Amino acid sequence: MRRQLWRGVDRPLFWTAALLVAIGLAVLYSASYQRALATGTSFINRQLLWLGLGLAAAAFLMVVDYHRWLEGAYLYYGCNLALLAAVLVAGETRGGAQRWLAAGPFTFQPSELAKLSTILVLARYLGEHRDAPRRWRALIVPALITLLPMALILKEPNLGTALIFLPVLGAMLWVWRIPGRMWWWLLGAAAVAVPMGWHLLHDYQRARLLVFVNPDLDPLGAGYTVLQSKIAVGSGLLWGRGWFSGTQNQLNFLPERHTDFIFSVIGEEWGFLGAAGVLGLYAVLLHRGLRIAAESRDPFGTLLVTGLMTLLGCHVIVNVGMTLGLMPVVGLPLPLMSYGGSWLLACLLAIGMTLSVGMRRPGFG
Repeated sequence: MRRQLWRGVDRPLFWTAALLVAIGLAVLYSASYQRALATGTSFINRQLLWLGLGLAAAAFLMVVDYHRWLEGAYLYYGCNLALLAAVLVAGETRGGAQRWLAAGPFTFQPSELAKLSTILVLARYLGEHRDAPRRWRALIVPALITLLPMALILKEPNLGTALIFLPVLGAMLWVWRIPGRMWWWLLGAAAVAVPMGWHLLHDYQRARLLVFVNPDLDPLGAGYTVLQSKIAVGSGLLWGRGWFSGTQNQLNFLPERHTDFIFSVIGEEWGFLGAAGVLGLYAVLLHRGLRIAAESRDPFGTLLVTGLMTLLGCHVIVNVGMTLGLMPVVGLPLPLMSYGGSWLLACLLAIGMTLSVGMRRPGFG
């Protein structure tokens, strides 16, 4: 039974994800080494706890038919909305943002799990209404499904996480095959909404966007992290400075190097070749996931994996882009590598569900 189960697993996807996790732990150990020396505590220990929980949950999701998870999609979604609302009432505040809930010894961000529950609900709804895409009113329910968690997350505030829902919805609507004329109207509406959204941003969010246009505008304030990140990546050259040898990392010049800017540590200590290798692994991961989506003859499976891979892919693009100064800093972590239990758990759950769909493709398993 175990041999038959393993035969259906997409092994390139499985081992690529495992390798990314292992690399992430090595980089995180280097990024938090000085903190461990100074305080006696390390981020790596807590990350390992979340990793164990995530691996167990991912294995469970992989073994169980993904249709079972789709059956409970609305329940998970409702519970997640309740948790997002609870964050606004009783959540912990850090750095001016109220995003965390405490559950015993663990502190987690419901917004990370909300990404998955929203994808599950969209996959179920769109899969059940495959004959509806040609009517405008058919977009009302998918839009509401997406906007509800977005609105709650924006209140925390967490702009980057809220905006990531939009490309996920767009990719799933593309697979749903809405007509081309609808896309033109939607893109036009988005172009009109962007300037209006400027007035809704907080001051620090506007500062980040202005610094993205001109990093030297505030080199010791909003632009400091990006400038230090670019110095770190550039100093790595081809081969890198070596593990534990990055000056920007080990001398604490680079803020948030264990979370949003962990790719800067890779660039500095492992160089261009190491960074390119990591990006290559992400390319393999996304390719295998999208192949599973394409080969699944079940529209529910195709929609589900499309949403999950779009989520992970957008995180990679935005995170690496802001590390290199090519995108504004919006606080999106790197999948399977950045420190953060909630995000690591969400990534592993996404991999588990993708493998579950892959095991149930025609001719597999």
